[in-house]
Order: sequence, then structure tokens, then C-alpha cells
Amino acid sequence: MKTFEIIDHGFESLPTENIDGKRYYVTPTGEKYPSVTSVTGLLNREGIKKWRKRVGEKTANKISTQAARHGTSAHQLFEDYIKNDNFEEKFKGAMPTTQQAFISLEKQLNQIGVVHGLESPLYSHKLQLAGRVDCIAEWDGKLSVIDFKTSAKPKQEKWIQNYFIQETAYAKMFEELTGKTIESIVTLIAVSDGTSQLFVEQPSDDYVDQLLELRSQYRNEYGL
Repeated sequence: MKTFEIIDHGFESLPTENIDGKRYYVTPTGEKYPSVTSVTGLLNREGIKKWRKRVGEKTANKISTQAARHGTSAHQLFEDYIKNDNFEEKFKGAMPTTQQAFISLEKQLNQIGVVHGLESPLYSHKLQLAGRVDCIAEWDGKLSVIDFKTSAKPKQEKWIQNYFIQETAYAKMFEELTGKTIESIVTLIAVSDGTSQLFVEQPSDDYVDQLLELRSQYRNEYGL
């Protein structure tokens, strides 16, 4: 099993508040910023509404709950592996679907270099956003945001623009807090059929522009 070098940047924890059903992070200086996922979620909101109407609320709730539970379990196992936190025991105790997700991404996880953050709380006064990033580490020698995803089916790049915008947000927040430049955004997807997908992009100005538009839309709709 690979041993990862982990650098601790000492990011401060960010308490959360629930306001009108939305999650907000409270910064060390008291500002309340919406989560990155709440803001980027606006991009797919209409598509999700149509899907829920098509399959029915009961089925949609069941699928969403199962997907969220699987994603959370897989994320935790990926994190335990990188931290070498009693991993072998936790792997043995994991659900078969969670084990399969790890096996799907093990090769890619072993490509991760020096780690600069795992589930690290980040925020930006410039973007007025906050959230927890899956992983910040070296990938192919470049400091990168690395996002772990699970999916029932393979994704097409055009379907996951919200992932790239979300990862760009974390890149800019990390840069604002540390002064270190993120060169790549990496998406690792464990597919339920046992395959995996890898997407490598740059945190481009286009993604930043789309993020700012979504942030403005969120502020107009929710007032924060």
C-alpha cells in the first residue's frame, strides 16, 4: 500500500448554519457564505426537476438517497486510504459496492503525489463562497484539485461542466488562502460497472466566469 506525504496547511474549521434550508459556512471573520455545491447546483436544477417528474418523487428520493450514501462511503474510504487510517480493516468492513468503488480507482489514487489537503475547509472573500474540497495534491507534477465521484453510469464530459466549475471554485479558494497556484482540476469517477473515468482540465477563466454568474444568480434568488 502506498504511503502518501501529506502537508498540513492548518486550514481553520468552518462551522455551518442552515438558513431557509440552505447550508452556509461561517468564516473565521464571521461572514456567511453559501456552499460551492449549492451554487453550482443551480446549473443542473431544471434537469433534475424534469428527471424527478419523469421517474416520480418516491423513486427519485430512493435513488438520490442510495447514491448519496454510496458516494459518502466511497469518499471516506478514499480518504482513509490516502491517510493510511486503519485502511485494511475499514476496507474489509465496507459494503461490497464501496469496495468496488475503491478497486475501480486504486490505480488512479496511487498516481496522487504530495497531498496538500483532504476534506479541507476553504473559503473565498472574493467569490463569497465556501466548502470542503476532496483533495488537493500533485497530479503529474502539477498542484491540482482532485475530486472523487461515484456514478451509476459513465459520464460524458458535456454532462459534468458543473464538476469543473465546482473544482475551479476550490482552486481559487485555495490560491486565495495560500498564495499557491492550482494548475489542474482532476475528476476521478468510480462507475458502478467497475470501470473508472479520468478528466483533467485547467481552472480556466471561462469556468471562473460561469461560477461568478451562478454566484450572482444565487444571491438574487436567496439574498446571500
